[in-house]
Amino acid sequence: MESIGDDGKLDLRHVRTLAEVESGYTYMRDDDVIEAKITPCFENGKGAVVSNLVGGIGFGTTELTVVRAKPGVASNRYLYWFFASSSFRGLGEAEMYGAGGQKRVPDEFFRNFEVALPPIRQQNEIARYLDAETAKIDRLTAEQRLLIELLNEKRQAVISHAVTKGLNSDAPTKPSGIEWLGSVPMHWEVVRVKWAARMESGHTPDKKIGAYWEGADIPWVSLNDTTALRCSDFISDTAYQITQAGIDNSSARILPAGAVVFSRDATIGCCAITSRPMAVSQHFIAWLAGDRLVPEFLLRVFRAMGQELDRRATGATVKTIGMTDVRELTMALPPKQEQTEIVSAIRERTGQVDRLIEESTRAIALLRERRAALIAAAVTGQIDVRELTPAEIA
Repeated sequence: MESIGDDGKLDLRHVRTLAEVESGYTYMRDDDVIEAKITPCFENGKGAVVSNLVGGIGFGTTELTVVRAKPGVASNRYLYWFFASSSFRGLGEAEMYGAGGQKRVPDEFFRNFEVALPPIRQQNEIARYLDAETAKIDRLTAEQRLLIELLNEKRQAVISHAVTKGLNSDAPTKPSGIEWLGSVPMHWEVVRVKWAARMESGHTPDKKIGAYWEGADIPWVSLNDTTALRCSDFISDTAYQITQAGIDNSSARILPAGAVVFSRDATIGCCAITSRPMAVSQHFIAWLAGDRLVPEFLLRVFRAMGQELDRRATGATVKTIGMTDVRELTMALPPKQEQTEIVSAIRERTGQVDRLIEESTRAIALLRERRAALIAAAVTGQIDVRELTPAEIA
């Protein structure tokens, strides 16, 4: 499924030989239309017109439906766009079967679906029109995504510079002796994080005991909260909660508000500050800032040391950072008042970047809506493309 791009193109670099396929497969040949039938790929319109197969034939996952247009009756490109339309996908979603998150559109839905087909020439005109118009939208979308990527890099650079170099570019510096820090202001200390904050580990109460989870009201930070940790500096609500009985009968403990929670497994380094008392799972470290440390400054330090965390991570499939490495994490520590000033400056500068990211994100959403509306209108005859010349479409 990863070989099918969101733009309807097939990426044949990530393929395997038939001998490597463990189970069933779906036969296809050049010019066939392939469509995902499994959620969420179907809802996202995953599909393509197959081309450039070795020898003109190939095989794919059984989670694909292959449609072959009858010559003179239907155009492959038109069928591709019809299947990409929100109206078709909406009806398909209603026919999905299967338990949990792994649902499928039955083959019969594709086979028996009744579609009003314009003449083959007009199908080709509609397909050419959508090829050209969606390509424009896709280019604009790609530009906005690139802009977001650059803005995120800018955001990261602002944070990294502030917590390693400070706000005064003329301040004398000294070598820190730590690769990721480089040179730091002369009056700053270079210390292990554990010397400036107390480290607390977490735990998961026994999930088989309902009394630890049912009717729970104590927020419990787990890997299910990593998206929230990426999106905000503070965390107040969690995906799961535990009870006081769960706390009393496990190694978990309630941490005070203001603790910096930090993931050390899977998505290493996702962090935020607790805005109220809560507990954490064993996949997290919680840091309680000492008298010389501002929690918001420590949060920015963790967000600046991504490369250092990657360097210390181990594991092929699921990355983790061991407790020994956690204890060795080192930071530059300015005077407390200067930490507050740095946090304020970071908030102002990244706020400007965040507003630009929000604007680009909204633009992408509008472009996607425009693309979906255009496809739906074209394949249902609401846009008459018969009089448009190739030059006009281009």
